[in-house]
Amino acid sequence: MTTHSHDVEDSLQPIPESQRTTALSGQFWIWAGANIAPINWVLGALGISMGLGLADTLTVLVLGNVIGMAIFGFFVLLGQRTGTTGMLLGRSVFGRRGNYVPSAVQAVVVVGWCAVNTWIVLDLVMALFGELGWVDPDAGNVGWKVAVATVIMAIQVGISMAGYRAIAAFERWTVPPTVVVLVLMSIVAWFHLDIDWSYSGPDGVALAGTERIVAMSAVMTAIGIGWGLTWLTYAADYSRFVSTRVPRRKLYLVSALGQLIPVVWLGVLGATLATTNGSVDPGKLIVENFGALAIPVLLLVLHGPIATNVLNVYSFGVTAQALDIKLSRRTLNLVVGVLALAASVFFVFQEDAAQTLDAWLVGVVGWVATWGAIMLVHYYVFERASTRYGHLFDDVGSTRMQDVNWRALAAFAVGIFGTWMFLNGMVPALQGFGSQALGGLDISWLVGGSAAASTYYLLARKSHRQWMIRQQQPEEQAPTPQPVE
Repeated sequence: MTTHSHDVEDSLQPIPESQRTTALSGQFWIWAGANIAPINWVLGALGISMGLGLADTLTVLVLGNVIGMAIFGFFVLLGQRTGTTGMLLGRSVFGRRGNYVPSAVQAVVVVGWCAVNTWIVLDLVMALFGELGWVDPDAGNVGWKVAVATVIMAIQVGISMAGYRAIAAFERWTVPPTVVVLVLMSIVAWFHLDIDWSYSGPDGVALAGTERIVAMSAVMTAIGIGWGLTWLTYAADYSRFVSTRVPRRKLYLVSALGQLIPVVWLGVLGATLATTNGSVDPGKLIVENFGALAIPVLLLVLHGPIATNVLNVYSFGVTAQALDIKLSRRTLNLVVGVLALAASVFFVFQEDAAQTLDAWLVGVVGWVATWGAIMLVHYYVFERASTRYGHLFDDVGSTRMQDVNWRALAAFAVGIFGTWMFLNGMVPALQGFGSQALGGLDISWLVGGSAAASTYYLLARKSHRQWMIRQQQPEEQAPTPQPVE
């Protein structure tokens, strides 16, 4: 009997070579589609809203994302190499049940991202509805917002339920038309609007000295290097469908560029638009500048969260399965849809969009930098020569895996603490002592990642070498059974 790919996806098994694809276009459009979303032009405007000039904002945006997406590419390669999901890879690192810790964090983060991506477009949709005369743009429109959020959530849950191939097809056919709209928006913005290309700050006063460095470090964490890091936990979920016959370099470049191009493009668009009014508010940014393009921009805006959130909804399913939750992937997709819709409605009642976004982003970057650093040490140092990953699918109690790897969890705790120490978010709870001592400098991702990686390496290198020898012996050195006489 032939096993269909959706059956393999539903039962969380390694994707066999026979069911993988050699086409890379799907990978490009998945990552590009996930980033052609309004949140990226809103985030691009954050630097301007923090008082930075346009040149500084764009420098951090481009340089940071080049570094962040370069790191992201290594996690894409892990999916192709192992045929398994990002969270399942953690079992070899944190232990069979120890991996519940990062998996539970990722499950919460995915729900949050799904909600944030939906919420961020609601003001914008209402502003565009107002431009078309459908609603009063000065009213609260809470009912309309909830209705739009519900429709968006239903569409993205439905696509995710169909699995990887449906997601890839959706992105492949819907992203190119949105690129056309984005090109039109960019032409209108950069050639027909009053963009201040020499913008140096509010009232022409540029930040200088420590204030400038601090603001640039905050943008680097939120939308520079930090943006690439936020995708690390998702990378393997989709690249596991790529054949091992595909050259690693090609997969790396296609995936990294699929992320980099739209993030930088939309970030630059958002930052340049913000020089016209200094605002991070999506409604003001777009409607004030693109009233005549209301219908096509509305379509791009509605497509954005769907293209991003189909990945979130899908990844929630495989993350929950890594937690040994015995529900079908489709049922889990419904669960995340309901939870994310509830969170979206909660965000509707938050007054400060910039503060809400900043608090969310720095929190996410903090944990992913720590997790990612440990995973890099494990798979690119400890297990760089490994070729067998069947043990990742073993049940609880397997002798081929540690139950709980306390060394990895200790490194994880050290990394999280180091990250918090050097965070400088807008929310007081996310302002660490180390950052305050440095005048507000945010190097959380660097300190947290370095602390986690070095701690894990020092604690686990000897024990991991011994465990690898024992783990391989049953398959390689088991004696041949002798016949009974």
